[in-house]
Amino acid sequence: MSFVNPDNLIAVALVINRSRDGPAFVFHYPPAVLPVNAETPSHDAADSEDILLERLSRPLFRSSQDHHEPRGGAGGAGGHHLPEHDTAAVPWESVAGFPTRDLASILTPARPYHKRLFQLSLDPLLCVSYPIHVPESGKWKRAKKSKPGRPPSAVVVVVDEADNTPAASRAPSIAVSAPPTPVDAEGAADKDKEKDKRDEDEEKRSSMTMFNLVFILRPKKDQTRELVDALYSNIAKKVNKAFKYSQQHSDFVWKESKKILATKDRAREDNKRMSQLWRDLVQQSSLAASVQDIYEAVSQNRIATLHLDTAAGVLSPSVQIPAPLYVADLPGPPDEARRARGLWLTTANAFLTQDTLEEPGFLDRHFGLLLMEDDKKIIAELQADGDPSALPMVEFVRLSKPTMSFYQVGQSNILSLSQVRKFAQHFIFWRRAMAVPPLHARDTYVVSPNCDLARLPAASAGWQRAFPLAPPLANLLSDMSVCPRPYKTFCPSKVHRPLYLRMLAWLLRGGWVTQLCTFAYVVVWPEIVYQVDYEMEAEELEGPTPSTSPHSAGGTAAAVSISPLTTAAGAGALARPHNQLAHLDEDAILSPTSTGAAPIPATSAAAGKPRQVSIASTTSEATTAASGSLPSTAGAVPIPSTTERAAEAARLARIAQRVSREAADKAAAHARRVVPEATPHPSTNRSPHLAGVAPHIILDAKKTTGPESRYLAAISSRLRDDRVRQAWATMCRYFDGHAALERIALQEEMKRKEAWTLLTAMSEYLICTRHW
Repeated sequence: MSFVNPDNLIAVALVINRSRDGPAFVFHYPPAVLPVNAETPSHDAADSEDILLERLSRPLFRSSQDHHEPRGGAGGAGGHHLPEHDTAAVPWESVAGFPTRDLASILTPARPYHKRLFQLSLDPLLCVSYPIHVPESGKWKRAKKSKPGRPPSAVVVVVDEADNTPAASRAPSIAVSAPPTPVDAEGAADKDKEKDKRDEDEEKRSSMTMFNLVFILRPKKDQTRELVDALYSNIAKKVNKAFKYSQQHSDFVWKESKKILATKDRAREDNKRMSQLWRDLVQQSSLAASVQDIYEAVSQNRIATLHLDTAAGVLSPSVQIPAPLYVADLPGPPDEARRARGLWLTTANAFLTQDTLEEPGFLDRHFGLLLMEDDKKIIAELQADGDPSALPMVEFVRLSKPTMSFYQVGQSNILSLSQVRKFAQHFIFWRRAMAVPPLHARDTYVVSPNCDLARLPAASAGWQRAFPLAPPLANLLSDMSVCPRPYKTFCPSKVHRPLYLRMLAWLLRGGWVTQLCTFAYVVVWPEIVYQVDYEMEAEELEGPTPSTSPHSAGGTAAAVSISPLTTAAGAGALARPHNQLAHLDEDAILSPTSTGAAPIPATSAAAGKPRQVSIASTTSEATTAASGSLPSTAGAVPIPSTTERAAEAARLARIAQRVSREAADKAAAHARRVVPEATPHPSTNRSPHLAGVAPHIILDAKKTTGPESRYLAAISSRLRDDRVRQAWATMCRYFDGHAALERIALQEEMKRKEAWTLLTAMSEYLICTRHW
């Protein structure tokens, strides 16, 4: 988990590009950004990076002799150059040691980066942004579509009845008029308006062509990707989209940018101090104030609420990087440990898989809402707004208790389950609440290893104000640190349980305690492993017999299926692999042959057509025409000799004998094995035949295949109670080491006592572990 802080967020800057004057570095915050030296210089930079560094190493301002040379549209700050006699640089024209003139050039990417992630490395700095370009039409404002059914040239003219003009010269009240004549005063005014509008459009078309809010980072190497993803998706995209909306509707970004650039130019001429200039810019420009708010809020891990004072009204978008309300593991590095200290330590959220999230109703039953402040205070704030739409939210705050799940709150007749989800998401987004497993007095809670003991004195004072009659905070935490036990044992009586549950909510809200949960895996004891292995071996021995039968004692070979022999022209029999000869019929091979023997089909390599080749007992290559066979050619199939046929038959016989002997040995070995017998407690079975069998742990009982599925079936058959046996298949989905057993009652809508009774009956086949 990586946090955004002033150490890795160096600055936030706004850059624009203009069609005539080129890029401009409008504003950045904080005002003074000192140079950052790279800890480990890079030696494998690409050629493009070398060119970039060479360009950035140029002097900040050019001398008088090259003042009039073109610079490719990259002007100075606001397109303003120092006079020839001025050689001193103003402090706001350098950011992190780089000239803002060059930064403006490289931070205005081309149109292909429009609304895409733009990432630029200036070792050790990293620039991340979401550039916005002017639409293809060249105008930020979109043309309004005319309403259907109304001619585009229709002009509505309202005539005053008290007008003294002659009646003949009056226009009708509603008319579709032709283009006005030059002598028409109203037409001339319309023409002037159209001309002004064309001039205004031309000015907009030739001014700002893109803007880019850039975040300058210095992340650690192992946190770069996580930090960039968090800033880009949660801050950069949303803020630039808000700027785009205000630009399209009221030309906000361009007007404010011109104001800021003009103020900086005047301050340059007046030699104004940078601190005073930045105070004036933040006070005069809501755009500059929004950049300041973004940096301060994001670097401090707070919600940034912007106030954009546009011509169309005030816009107040809110952005934030979701605050880490919990940690799954104890932070390692000291800086992260310091920032994560005091957060809720739990794996309830970290172990949620995609399959679990897609399961209907899982989150509704698994989580409840814990308000970060007193519910009376939140209700008072909602009622003070006077908004009628806030009434359902007030009812949600009244109904939601940390001891109830979202599903239970949604069962009321006041709010639906969809409303409960929506309001819960709203409060969690605004960091007014967090989702926690519903609190229960029978669960076990311990002091969190991540609690911030440095805050104990201040927390003790707040605890005493909230619960005047409760034991001191230090005493209660000391009692909860001794030995884990159900929380209800700390209550003096059952009457005090509601009060102690409110105390528990206070402790969990401050990260002082965490729930100690139980997680389980299925363990398969050696007795069951041996039984399943024995059954699988027996099924294998009862399977189909081998295709080749063993030879008899007299050496008579069994028949093998015959298949055609395919070979290239001129290939010899000795060059043929023995597995091809095995396809010959042994009876045909070993039987005496003659010139009238039955032909064997063969294939000619040259013609590609089947032909008949007779098996002859002589070495003569000629055959009689009476036998119906074709004359021997160079492509004829060679006939194996009697010796070769006998050798092949003997080889097949040896293979068959070996297979038969192995099968007989397996059957004899299986018969000598001890027949498995189910014992009442397989975990304590220490029989000699189980000495070499190790227990097997199933890591995820809901995703089992092969032998593991047979292990679960064998365990189910050994459960003596029918009710427990039926619940085994349902409970197995929670035996993955990620699902807390304390949540099963909520998920299955069971009573806690019933759920733990079933789990206790299955405990012999479970291996459990406990952690937060």
